[in-house]
Amino acid sequence: MMIKTNYLTLALCMLTLFIHACSAAEIAQKNIREGSVGEIIFTDFYAPKGNYLEKDLVKTLKLKQSKNLYFTAFLDQPLTDYLRELAPNRNDKELNGIGNFRFSFIVDNTVVYAENLNLGAMLPSQKLHDRTLSKPFFSELNEDSWGRFLWARFMHFGGEDVLTEGRHHLKVELRSYVKLDEVKVGRLIAQGEIDVDVIKPVATEEQIKIQAIAAIEDWSISTESYDKKMIRELNKKIIQEDFRDINSIVVIKNGDILIEQYFNGSQRSSLHDARSVGKSIASTMLGIAVHEKHIDSADQTISEFYNLEAYENFSREKAMVSLRELATMSSGFEGDDSDLSSKGNEENMYPTDDWVKFTLDLPMADHNEDEKQWAYFTAGTVLLGDVIDKSVPDGLEQYTQRKLFEPLGVKDIKWQYTPQNIVNTAGGIRLRAIDFAKYGQLYKNKGSWNGRQIIPESWAIESLSRIVSRDKSSTVGHYGYLFWNDTVPFGNKLYDVAYASGNGGNKIFIFKDLPIVVVITAKAYNKNYAHKQVNTIMSQYILPAIL
Repeated sequence: MMIKTNYLTLALCMLTLFIHACSAAEIAQKNIREGSVGEIIFTDFYAPKGNYLEKDLVKTLKLKQSKNLYFTAFLDQPLTDYLRELAPNRNDKELNGIGNFRFSFIVDNTVVYAENLNLGAMLPSQKLHDRTLSKPFFSELNEDSWGRFLWARFMHFGGEDVLTEGRHHLKVELRSYVKLDEVKVGRLIAQGEIDVDVIKPVATEEQIKIQAIAAIEDWSISTESYDKKMIRELNKKIIQEDFRDINSIVVIKNGDILIEQYFNGSQRSSLHDARSVGKSIASTMLGIAVHEKHIDSADQTISEFYNLEAYENFSREKAMVSLRELATMSSGFEGDDSDLSSKGNEENMYPTDDWVKFTLDLPMADHNEDEKQWAYFTAGTVLLGDVIDKSVPDGLEQYTQRKLFEPLGVKDIKWQYTPQNIVNTAGGIRLRAIDFAKYGQLYKNKGSWNGRQIIPESWAIESLSRIVSRDKSSTVGHYGYLFWNDTVPFGNKLYDVAYASGNGGNKIFIFKDLPIVVVITAKAYNKNYAHKQVNTIMSQYILPAIL
């Protein structure tokens, strides 16, 4: 009797568990969030349609604190069918080659940014079949996704400016577009809304106050006045991350240190990876090497240093490329770092085991010899560094130490090297911010430091001049010998400035008609706000504070 009772009890327990399990599954099923056609939902992870629970939806985004934001749009038909509404006489293949989605970002009822997605941003099969669209806007995984880049452009082109501290309402709208003789935009396909909370870090008085300048060899500390309230406001914005990833700001006026400040854990002894700022040093050493007759002239051609017939794509035009053209980024090689499809893009060079061979193997660009265009060409600077290295006594590293750094009193130096163990003139040399300022002041002094002419005066002046135009269709934007040349606006005036520039927002500004040199180091590498925020710091804070 006891055995039968136990079996009966066990059966009842199993039935109870089954009922509970079914109930739980039914409840879970009810909580699954099926997307409605025409809706965009936001989550902090990616999951296929039908696998979202109501609790997974992100209703409020904490900007700069949230690590992930994904969107999913639910469509009533594939993209190709929306494109057909705009161009009914085109077949599927033609439609997918002329159209894609259009995104609009609306903050507090104002359209801040709209973009027609690149035609290649989605595969033809996705355009033909998919009825859901899901991508990350940002993610700690840093996926290689057009969604991330779309969000980055929205933030760069207006989002950062309007998403001020407090709560905002963000609406994302999705349409289609086709590019015919003109761009046609279709009807609203889907939309989604999310609240955005912008909470800034608290800035203490200790963080905001003007940082004291310690005594230093070779420099005097300026006694001139400036608008300290303006610099305090700048400090606050850096602490509150309105300006992000800033490491140091050094301002030299009339040859003396006026402002010297460090942020985000940096200090005077810190070595800063200023990336392509180091390119300018190749220009410096070329001028010194020519002056000392280790190189006959900046107009010597690369064929005088290399047997070009031993490399691929030999041509008479390549043989005639001069060192001066390498220094002005106007050599005519098929190389453009701003064009990912360019054969000579720097990202194609770095994985190779011989960067000089990579450069010399490149073809020349398709243009008339008399119409070479300026193009930012890192590989050409590597080639220039190799020429100098093989021409000067003891190689470029030791030569630079003797002829530049020792006379300047620069002692803390960390180079990067090419695969051939030659100092990397593509960039990456690390110095203290105060020593980058010495380098800038050297050019401000027309090549002189403490009464000693380190760089030939004529070369120093010419290096900062407007030698080539970066855009033939524009009257602004020039380039010297591995120095940029632009203007900085303040008030009703534009101030001419030459500057060394590196990825992340690293700059050495040398003003032509103002007695100032400004160094800003930053680590916003590959961030779209890197250079924009440095230009804002210069035009809206540093120049107003000084002038």
